[in-house]
Amino acid sequence: MSVHPVAAFPEYRPRRLRSSAVLRRLVSETQLSAHNLVLPLFVRPGRRIRKPINAMPGVSQLSVDEALKEAAQAHKAGVAGVLLFGIPDAKDERASGAYAAKGIVQQAVRALKREFPELLVITDVCLCEYMSHGHCGIVQRGPRATTILNDPTLKLLARTAASHVEAGADIVAPSDMMDGRVRAIRQELDKQGYTDSPIMSYAAKFASAFYGPFREAAESAPQFGDRRSYQMDAGNAREALREVALDIQEGADMVMVKPALAYLDILYRVKAEFGYPTAAYAVSAEYSMVKAAGAQGWIDERAVTLESLLAMRRAGADILITYAATDVAGWLAKR
Repeated sequence: MSVHPVAAFPEYRPRRLRSSAVLRRLVSETQLSAHNLVLPLFVRPGRRIRKPINAMPGVSQLSVDEALKEAAQAHKAGVAGVLLFGIPDAKDERASGAYAAKGIVQQAVRALKREFPELLVITDVCLCEYMSHGHCGIVQRGPRATTILNDPTLKLLARTAASHVEAGADIVAPSDMMDGRVRAIRQELDKQGYTDSPIMSYAAKFASAFYGPFREAAESAPQFGDRRSYQMDAGNAREALREVALDIQEGADMVMVKPALAYLDILYRVKAEFGYPTAAYAVSAEYSMVKAAGAQGWIDERAVTLESLLAMRRAGADILITYAATDVAGWLAKR
């Protein structure tokens, strides 16, 4: 029976490797890089608009010209890409602003790709920000119940994704959690000749209390009910794997787990099971809690943020979507 060398020499410890920061990084099993980072941006119509989001210190709703400034800082710091969320001036029950040729996301995509052609531009594909009722799909109101109509919603989602790609988006990211939406989007993109446009699916998106600040940021809180009928139950790990498998079968090129920090076990299992490029979304409350505690001096904001993101990388994330992306890239450059 062979004996592991460390077991044979239990007194051995690689002390000299811990004595140098450069050596520690060299032998580190898991590392953070600015190239792993994606910065979410909330864009709205107008000019010179920078509307702070009360629940998310340091994050604002931005007009396109201001979003360009944020993107410029992120790009200079080495951040790989941005993820766009749109906030229209008007909403209706068909989410018409989501797929309008001159919609706010479409305008932002064109401007970003014109100014920063090498910056990855990812668009969130959902309808909640554009629906007057705040839900992610078409609503049917009945005498006894209100229902989200899955299949009619797919057509609007596919139309939205195609309009984003037509504007120049590099990746579309459906976040609605309607059944079959990846297939519908893939078919529509292929039909229009966008066969090489990748889909990053919010494959395991849980109904979470960690989304609270985002609802203010995106002005997308449901006017009635909640989203538990189409987002996942927090207790269901095996269901998450089934959802990921279905999205991959339907044509997803990348998958996402959301939220990130409270679902590291899901993230690990998804990466281990499928081996697909995997994103972790450090959602609004994760960001806001660290910011709030850091402002009080209760924690070291920089250290906690970096450690949290490192945990996501260790669990299997290739892509880290975080509101702290620009700061993180700057911190990493100074290490």
